[in-house]
Amino acid sequence: MSLTGPPPVSTNPIYRLTYDLRAELRSPAPFPPGDVIPSVRRTHRVITDPLNLLLDAYERHGPVFSLRVLTTRVVFMIGPAANHRILVSHASDFTWRDGGFSDLIPLLGDGLLTIDGDFHRRSRRIMLPAFHRERIAASLGTMEAEIERAVAPWRTGDRIDVYAWGRDLALRVALRALFGIDPERRPAGTDPAREFERALAYYGREYWLQVLRGPRTPWAALTDARRKLDALILGEIANRRRSGARGEDLLSLLLDAEDEDGSRLSDAHVRDEVMTLLFAGHDTTTATIAFLFYELARHPDVADAIAAELPARAGYEELINGDLPQLDRALDETLRIYPPAWIGPRRAVRTFAFEGVTVPIGAPVNYSSYVTHRLPDVWDHPDDFRPERFERKAEFPKGAYVPFGGGSRQCIGMRFGQLEVKAIAARILREHRLELPRGHRLEVRQTPTLGPKGGLPMRVGTPLPGA
Repeated sequence: MSLTGPPPVSTNPIYRLTYDLRAELRSPAPFPPGDVIPSVRRTHRVITDPLNLLLDAYERHGPVFSLRVLTTRVVFMIGPAANHRILVSHASDFTWRDGGFSDLIPLLGDGLLTIDGDFHRRSRRIMLPAFHRERIAASLGTMEAEIERAVAPWRTGDRIDVYAWGRDLALRVALRALFGIDPERRPAGTDPAREFERALAYYGREYWLQVLRGPRTPWAALTDARRKLDALILGEIANRRRSGARGEDLLSLLLDAEDEDGSRLSDAHVRDEVMTLLFAGHDTTTATIAFLFYELARHPDVADAIAAELPARAGYEELINGDLPQLDRALDETLRIYPPAWIGPRRAVRTFAFEGVTVPIGAPVNYSSYVTHRLPDVWDHPDDFRPERFERKAEFPKGAYVPFGGGSRQCIGMRFGQLEVKAIAARILREHRLELPRGHRLEVRQTPTLGPKGGLPMRVGTPLPGA
């Protein structure tokens, strides 16, 4: 017997658009007010400048409002109280699979990000042992080996795209540490980092380009990249099934896992969970590393303070248990300003009221950590990089700081990702400083996580004394 997943979701863009329109027209209660006249400019800004678009709407309409994106009327709930309601206190008012996360199904399939209810609970329970403290601590050796491989060739004056460098490193770590897959053993011509970049680029294209199908479209690039990634993942699953080879990794756990009633995971489900965690396990780390070193280059005093507190070798306890407060605060502040999972799409399964505004059943509902983390009525000088604000972290309002989500859907790999980012930062800062090109201007893009548009070119600075 295998765990039974949810029914397939249509990827037909016309069906999706008409479904949302029908939900609006048949709504038993009015949607929140907002900017609902169709607008090409607004739809464009959701892709290119969502932060300022949503901050402006929050200022004009308050914490609950509607925006029409392409043809769909989307409800946004912004602020600490909204985050806490959606993520924790009233999480059962929403589904994930029927909201915007279904857009990820063509790439990820039915993994933890795109499933709900009992299937999600049972799947998460099966996977939790792979993220216990002991397993994560054991992965540090693999992380350090890959980090050393990536940093050792650096020389003063080298120019590096830190974003591309970080993607290759984080994907190698995820393949080895989470799944026991040797990155060097892959189908000929397949570069996993490149294929993920190609696939994820689809989500950063204009909405009217995303609905196109056929050759040479963004959709064609996504499906071609998925085929190449599937060849790697399904090939490894088949090899493990055939040989019986197992290790201390998540893939081995998934292949052998049984639920309470003896249910097993099908190969398709294993593939979907592997693909989901490869995406989540490397894409968010890639973005966070890039944004952290961007800010450290602009605030060299913070980089020096982190370097000063680093031991000769930082083990698991030092990296994860608060023994490096300067590094912890810099990472927390980076995740406040640039939370990779910047938006949380849902769909309301019942009509409810929030802040005196009715949200009808069937409405697409989004919260946004990106916007909440930049609200001037929540944060002092919200656009400034000020790690010292996290000295008072215990005083933050509930829901004010949610870079990893919250409640029962909090990121399962949060500790793994934090450990990896800190290990990378510690290794680099012991020996190097990374410098931005003169006049560099950061542009942020969403594909679908935040990242630096066009990469992040940096220069390896002069080695530090004694390095």
